[in-house]
Amino acid sequence: MKRSTEDPAAPASATHRSLERGLAVIELLAASGGTVSLADTARRLGLHRSTTFHLMQSLVAMDWLRQVESTRGYELTEKLFRLTGSRWSVEQLGEIALPFLDELTRSTGEGTSVAAWIRGTVTIAAKREPGGPVRVVQDVGSTRQLYCTAVGKALAAWLPASEVRAALANVRMEPLTPNTITTRADFDGELRRIRAAGYAVDDEEQYLGLRCVAMPVFCYSGEVIASMCVVGPKHRMTNRKLQEVRAPLAALSRRMSERLGAGKAEEARTRPARARGRA
Repeated sequence: MKRSTEDPAAPASATHRSLERGLAVIELLAASGGTVSLADTARRLGLHRSTTFHLMQSLVAMDWLRQVESTRGYELTEKLFRLTGSRWSVEQLGEIALPFLDELTRSTGEGTSVAAWIRGTVTIAAKREPGGPVRVVQDVGSTRQLYCTAVGKALAAWLPASEVRAALANVRMEPLTPNTITTRADFDGELRRIRAAGYAVDDEEQYLGLRCVAMPVFCYSGEVIASMCVVGPKHRMTNRKLQEVRAPLAALSRRMSERLGAGKAEEARTRPARARGRA
């Protein structure tokens, strides 16, 4: 048999170097927790720009990275999260949510936000405000009640019953307005209505004069991880407006879910709620 005279060390060394650099890119983006530009990646890794470009494009082709159209920067896809079983932080979810909220605020003319479900707490991860003098104050990092807000109820309706019980175990369901739900029986009935309709509404339940509609955001496992809402003063958020904003809200909450890998777990997302445990 004729033996090859090629040096096997050369291609092996090149392969090792490419693998090392590719993993370095993934580690850099994971540590950044957000989007990183091509130039910044090259500078921080000490690589030539063209080498970095080819590495990142290869990682895009293999679905490890995604190039953000608006900024041309790069970010991790859900693949790493799916393989490790990890979740996004509030800050990471907020950065992912912003382009969707920009579009939602433009299309509805109202304030929008995404609330994350992290360690049993509803936390505002990102927000966008409309133009004009009348705005709803939403502070990023602030928390919301599960039982009397649209973003909270949109999460609770798709959470396992055990998580809802744990979250409400030490919560007094206070009547913040005459419309606030104050009993578990009424709350459970509200969750059933939300699951059937596909969206939650806060009709002056937390604050008088404020209305909000929210829908769930799912991740790669099919579990709810956040909720997206449109919020505004009652004089603008009429019954007709509440109905009109549902279409863009549904489209953009679905797109954010797909961004988090839910489109690759559609069967898990749409299986009957009883399989996950209803509240």
